[in-house]
Parts: sequence; C-alpha cells; structure tokens
Amino acid sequence: MKKRGRRWLAEMLGTFGLVLAGTGAVVANELSGGAVTHVGVALAFGAIVMMMIIAFGPVSGAHLNPAVTLGFWAAREFEAREVPPYLVCQCLGALAASATLRFLYPESTTLGATVPIGAVGPAFAMEVLLTILLMFVVLACVVGHRLTAFAAGLTIGGTVALCALFGGPLTGASMNPARSLGPAVVSGELEWLWIYFAAPIAGALAAVGLYRAVWAGTTVD
Repeated sequence: MKKRGRRWLAEMLGTFGLVLAGTGAVVANELSGGAVTHVGVALAFGAIVMMMIIAFGPVSGAHLNPAVTLGFWAAREFEAREVPPYLVCQCLGALAASATLRFLYPESTTLGATVPIGAVGPAFAMEVLLTILLMFVVLACVVGHRLTAFAAGLTIGGTVALCALFGGPLTGASMNPARSLGPAVVSGELEWLWIYFAAPIAGALAAVGLYRAVWAGTTVD
C-alpha cells in the first residue's frame, strides 16, 4: 500500500477505535445502569485518544478529528489536498464504529450521541471553548514542542479526559464532528448534530489564531 493510502487507513482505523471505545463506554454505562460512571467515560475517551495517537501518530499524525485536520490546514501544517481524504476516512471510521455498536447492542437508544443540556447558545459556546483548549494543546505538542507520539498521546489524551470531565455533562464534550456523526447517524439522533459540526470547527480555527499570538517567535530547544 502506498504511503498516502496507509495514512488514510490509519485515520480510519484510529477514528474507529476512538468512537468504538469512547462511545462504547457511554453505551456500557447506559446498559449497566451507571456502572462505568461519568468519570469512567471521561477516562475512556482520554485513554483511547492516547492509545490511538501512539499507535497511528507516526503514520498519519493521528488527527482522528475533522476539526483538528482543518486546524492543521489553517495553521499551514497540513496540505490542502490531504484534507478531503482525511475527513472522509475519519467519518467512515466513526460510522463503522457506531454501526458495530448498534449490531452488538441494539438495545442502546442513542449509542452515545452527543446531546446538549439546556439552551443551544451555552452548549455551542462550551463546545467552541473545549475545542479551542484541545486544538491549542495539540498545536503546542506537535508544532511547538514537536513531541514524540508517545509524549503527545499522553498530553492530548489527558486534555481530552479533562475536557470530558467538566464538559461532558453539559454537551457531551465532543470536540470532534466525526465522534458525533457516527452515533447521530446510526441512532437517528440528528437534531443537534449541527452544533457538533459547527462549534468544533469554529473552535479549532480560533485556536490557530490564539496559538500564533502566544507562540509567535518562540523556539523550543
């Protein structure tokens, strides 16, 4: 398989793993009457992101997230021609993961779909803020410090877990259009999907501007 094909496959498999384990924890919590707990779900998301970055980062960069891909493109750290296949592969991986969970656990109602609590405005703003935090850390790890996949995985995975801990009860703490797409499409819970497309993308693009403002001229030995 050519190098580009390996990158696309890595993005598909990595996003599949993220959605399978992350939303799988939500499904397990639902069907077990809360055995996993909210903290457990947050840790599951953080751990799977860490694992997928370590496993696939050296191959594709392990974006695993359309908002992150668009953020790297806006930061001029990713070629425009690579954006469409990355987005397609990420979405396919997410859809495949949710379809797998539907096959295994048809009794689950939403398959871990992200649904806001309360008004739309605060939910949208929260998703923007969460994604700004995530994308800023991603850029700091990958562009600023140029960390290894292992170190970046630990840091970014920890960031995802933290965001899920305080943002999860409010919005589901998606920060990732693909993560929300899979469960929404397979479960038919489409009403709020626009929030989880628009807000993470807006947050990722805003993070690029903030990163440039903070890190301008900074070098790391």
